[in-house]
Order: sequence, then structure tokens, then C-alpha cells
Amino acid sequence: MQSHPSTARRPDSPDSGLCPAPGSSGERESRLRIALVYFNAGGGHRAAALALQSELTRRYPDWNISLVDLFRVFDPHQRFKRLTGFAPEAYYNKRLSTGFTVGLAPELKLLQATIRLLHRHLVKRLIPFWRELAPSMVVSLVPNFNRALADSLRQTRGEPPFVTIMTDLADFPPHFWAEPGYTRHLICGSAHAATQAIEQGIEPRFIHRSSGMLLSPRFYDSQPLDRVAARQALGFDAHTPVGLVMFGGHGSTAMKRIAQKLSDRPLILVCGRNEALRQALTEMPARAARQVIGFTEDVAHWMRLADYFIGKPGPGSISEALHCGLPPIVTRNAWTMPQERWNTDWIRDQAIGRVLPSFAKIDQAVDALITELDRVRARVGKLSNQALFEIPGILESILLEEDTKHGSVAQGFGGSACDPIIHRNETGKQ
Repeated sequence: MQSHPSTARRPDSPDSGLCPAPGSSGERESRLRIALVYFNAGGGHRAAALALQSELTRRYPDWNISLVDLFRVFDPHQRFKRLTGFAPEAYYNKRLSTGFTVGLAPELKLLQATIRLLHRHLVKRLIPFWRELAPSMVVSLVPNFNRALADSLRQTRGEPPFVTIMTDLADFPPHFWAEPGYTRHLICGSAHAATQAIEQGIEPRFIHRSSGMLLSPRFYDSQPLDRVAARQALGFDAHTPVGLVMFGGHGSTAMKRIAQKLSDRPLILVCGRNEALRQALTEMPARAARQVIGFTEDVAHWMRLADYFIGKPGPGSISEALHCGLPPIVTRNAWTMPQERWNTDWIRDQAIGRVLPSFAKIDQAVDALITELDRVRARVGKLSNQALFEIPGILESILLEEDTKHGSVAQGFGGSACDPIIHRNETGKQ
């Protein structure tokens, strides 16, 4: 590797922001090194990165797949945390867990203005990191920072291909996911997002469609499940619809109000890393069977035991629920995050769930859904999300295209390339 100024962090050092692929070492050299950029704000970006890392490692075992925590690259010594007492993403995650998300739209614009103001500083931080890591491709699974990522790669020898994978079903332009003039390849999980990209000036040939969001490989587990026996073992009646309530990896205080309203309905309540919430829900009296779960890596298992989903309209949660056949009940109001509002339109337009102004009448909404549960679940069952298996082929085709353009054939491919999935405006699909 090239030598660089002493201020650059080794990409495999503990404070660099780099997490090597499972089973690899810092000294291992691969013919292809793919860097997946994420951060921990909200949890969905890291979950998507882990899912993609797992599938890429399975399909291309000789590739070196590395996770890059962007905030640790920007602040390797955690000066922000030492100064304020919390990590940059902790404030956002706290807002999610308390449900106090009103006003996030203007705050987002302020954040984006700050990022533009700090652009040169952020690029300066990234350049030595890329030079030391020497990636064959950089894949961003984060919004807001893609201009800085792209600009830093342009100033890196070789300029590896840069791909942005949207972990939202819709963009919230400008400067959220697509960055005209900087976005090279954009992978969209909905036709709406692809249309938004074209409207922002991204060339259609650089827009690639997947059939949905990246989900954990656990959601594609084909092992048979005796659903009736598993439900009965938990105290649930085999034929009474069970609701699964979940608000992301950090839970939400809204779950307590929902649990009180639905005390006579069987529920699975997934609290994530919110231990105080888990304890409060465990102690709450209920007239129906109930399972209160803390953090779990196997959300898919619990969703397979449920019949409908209650939560926020986040792209990850509703995609997981729909993949497991669960119609979602969500809200849209002043507290709905701006990038998630389109999700509620899509749920309503496709008649695959319920969109409420609040959870004040959640009991009535559940009753109404249950009366037509079979019909709604039939519509949900027509959806097919294979993004986890589509996106690796898209990345492979981009690598082959870039190498062909530069007069060489990439080494280290584990299979044949597939054509990019260019924007298709398909009625009835995401």
C-alpha cells in the first residue's frame, strides 16, 4: 500500500470505522475489496449493510467485504461523544424511542446545511481513509453524506466506482439520497424512487431497480415452521389473529399506549434495545396472551408467528412485515418522518394495510382489518421482495462495466454478471 501522512488511521485499526468481513483478517488481501458505508442512526442502515455483507460473502467468497462506520471515520477518537456525552446518532435514536419526531423536516434542512458547510473538512477526513483502504468499489447505504463520499473518491487514485443503495422507499430531495453531479450509480427499491432520481437529473442508465429493500437473510429461511404448534407453545390460540407491535431497534413509548388499547388482543411486542420499555410492558396487565421481546436478531421468526403488524411506516419494518405476509397498521401525522410519508401513500394506494392519523383508535382499526384479513393478506402475498439476491448481481455488473471501460477484466468474480435493472415504471409494484 501507499504510504500516507501519519494523521491517517489504518483502515483495520479499532478506531478507524472499518469492520472486516467475518472470517477475514486485517492483513488479508483480496482481489476485490468492497466497502459498505453505514451509520447507526435508526439502525436500518446497519441492518441493510449487514444483510448485504452476508449475501456478498456467501456468493463471492473471495471478495473482501468490509463495513465502514462513517461517523467513526469522521470522528475516530469520539471527540463529539466526549464533548457532549453522547454519540452523534444517539440523539436521533433517542428521538425515535420517545416518539418525539415532530419538526424533523426543518432539522434535516439544518443538518444538510451544516454538512455542506463542513464539506471540505469531511472530504479531507475521507481521502486518506480511502487511499489506505484501496477499495475496488464503495457502496453507500446512508443519505445526506453522498456528495462528500463521492467527492472524496474522485480525489482518490483510481477513483473506484461509487454506488448508492437507497434504504428508503422514497427520496426526500434535494440532497438526501440522490446528489446530481455526484451520484454515479443509484439502486432504488421502488419505481417512485427511480422516477424521483430521473426528475433530479440522474441519467436513467445509472438508475438500477431492485424489487424492494434489503432484508436479513433470515427472512428467506426456507426451513419449515409448525406455526400452530409454535403459537400454542407461547400461549396463543391457533386461530385467533396475533398482532406484532414493533417500532424499530429502539422501540417507542407509543407501544405502551397501543398495548393498553389492545389489552384483550394477543400481541407480540418487540422492544429492541429499549430495556425500560420491555420491563414496563412485561409488568403491564393484559387480558390476552402476550409475548414481550427485547432485542432479537431473529425478527423474522416472530413475524412468521403473527398475522398483522403495528408500528411506524419505516421502510425496513414495513418491508419485513409485508415479506412475512403481515398487513401493516401505521400512522401518518406531524410526527411522521418526511422521508417515510410516501410509504403511507403506497400502503393506502395498494390497499395492503391501514393508515391512521394516530393510534387513539387502534382497537377499532384492528377490528376492521381482521374482518377482511384474508383479502388483505392475499394482496400482500402478491408482493415479492428479492432485493437481497438482486443487488449483488447489480454490483457485479457495475464492476465489470467499470473494468471493461478501463481495458481490463476484473478478477475475483464468483459468477456471471447480470444486466443492471434500469428504471421501470411498473403499475402496482413498489
